Amino acid sequence: QLQASGGGLVQAGGSLRLSCAASGRTFSAYVMGWFHQAPGKEREFVAALRWNYGGSTYADSVKGRFTISRDKAKNTGYLQMNSLKPEDTAVYYCAASNTIMSSRPDPYDYWGQGTQVTVSS
Repeated sequence: QLQASGGGLVQAGGSLRLSCAASGRTFSAYVMGWFHQAPGKEREFVAALRWNYGGSTYADSVKGRFTISRDKAKNTGYLQMNSLKPEDTAVYYCAASNTIMSSRPDPYDYWGQGTQVTVSS
């Protein structure tokens, strides 16, 4: 089970850090990913990280602004979001894949419940 938290309301240019806590299993064999979904739009890839060996990838729209990371001891992943823009407003979901690192939602087996991020202009 994945539990995402840390969303909220922030002004443009501000920062938020999202957390994704795993319970019941460890992330060790998994890829952790973050996706977001705005109203009326499909779920879109944000970032992904190979949990055990490192290595990450980002959507072009967030490169240089967002950083994905993990704390193995806490079995928790993070998404640090800086220089936030109104277009970042969405529900953010963390997910875990036991197969491949992908920018598509399909390979991700486990999903958190989502946390709302709202960026005001």
